Amino acid sequence: MEALSDEINLLVTLNSGYLEPLKVMLYSAHANNPGERMHLWLVHASLTPDEVASVRRLTTAFGWELSAERVTADFTAGVPLIKRYPREMYFRLLSGQILPKSVKRVIYLDPDLLVINNLRPLWTLDLAGHMLAAAVHRGVTNLMDSVNQLRLGTTTSYFNSGVLVIDLDQARTKIKLSDITQTIEKYESELILPDQDILNFLYGPDILEISEEIWNYDTRKYLMYQTRSLNQHEIHWVMANTVILHYCGTPKPWDPASDGKFTGLFLNYQQQLQRLNGRLRDGENES
Repeated sequence: MEALSDEINLLVTLNSGYLEPLKVMLYSAHANNPGERMHLWLVHASLTPDEVASVRRLTTAFGWELSAERVTADFTAGVPLIKRYPREMYFRLLSGQILPKSVKRVIYLDPDLLVINNLRPLWTLDLAGHMLAAAVHRGVTNLMDSVNQLRLGTTTSYFNSGVLVIDLDQARTKIKLSDITQTIEKYESELILPDQDILNFLYGPDILEISEEIWNYDTRKYLMYQTRSLNQHEIHWVMANTVILHYCGTPKPWDPASDGKFTGLFLNYQQQLQRLNGRLRDGENES
């Protein structure tokens, strides 16, 4: 296992459409990891200086480091089929090429998450030689594994790309843009979730499976988790043990139509963030 820094490296990649949910996610990570040193790597292609500054105000208030990496390379040049997919979908897979070589490991997090417990066990996870770690959203049975193996011709479980631990030294050697673009060109009609399908198609055998109930809990599936655990994983268990809640699918918890089991929790963190932003603005006005 590689030597890890004490500081936890978090990676996020997004455009402005997910900027506000990202801030709620970051607030939840800070609130539930008190005293942890974090370094946020914000990788983007189109955020404005003001938008980056709005994230920096938060990370400064948290006592975190922030590195904003603007990607200027056009990964879609000369590959017409790929232009229909957001550029940001490449950034998590290509983070080894984007981030400084001094960064050896990152935890990638989608912006539609809440972090409700301690992230450090994920940071210190022994990858056992694997390049990546990810969870599988299985359902009550393993049926979807079989469906995706037939669809993609893969031999592994179908991993969700919303939470990843990435060994960047391995990624710098193994993940190549040419492999990604060639795969999309060849299998474009079969791809449903392009970034996730590519992750599984190209790199599935190099992924260590981690618990979805702990590290990538699909908030739509509360009753399924409860059934699968014979009622052990009820709401008290989730709040005490689950670390990352993932608001998969739609409506998202910030949409007025959302009324799910975990919508209120997201809205509460959103309110707390708004109060913090108000205090930060008041402090700036006073100075």
